[in-house]
Amino acid sequence: MARILLIDDEDQTRRMLRQVLERAGYEVIEARDGEEGVRYYYAHPTDLVITDVLMPGTRGLDAIVELRAKVPDTKIIAISGGGYLGDLSFLDAAKQVGARSVLQKPFELRELLEAVREAIGGP
Repeated sequence: MARILLIDDEDQTRRMLRQVLERAGYEVIEARDGEEGVRYYYAHPTDLVITDVLMPGTRGLDAIVELRAKVPDTKIIAISGGGYLGDLSFLDAAKQVGARSVLQKPFELRELLEAVREAIGGP
């Protein structure tokens, strides 16, 4: 069974995405911010990381940069409700620093499952 690390500061979003991913046959581990997620990943690597981009503390962008620098083959999907970093959207920035794919919130759950399947295959 493929394991997914889900990093998002919003409890309700994490719970909902976890349920969808578990129903699809994936094992899901949750983290509340980038720091907790990165720490968990180093101790227990997963097949995929799904991270929100904008969070308090260690943001998703920082987590993506760190994971890609230390574990270059980490598969990452970035999600965000929007916003800009200079001229780039946060999702464009996430793609540039190493996210395999990006999803703009709110997204269709089938889009998430398609992105997961493209990244690691189905269960």
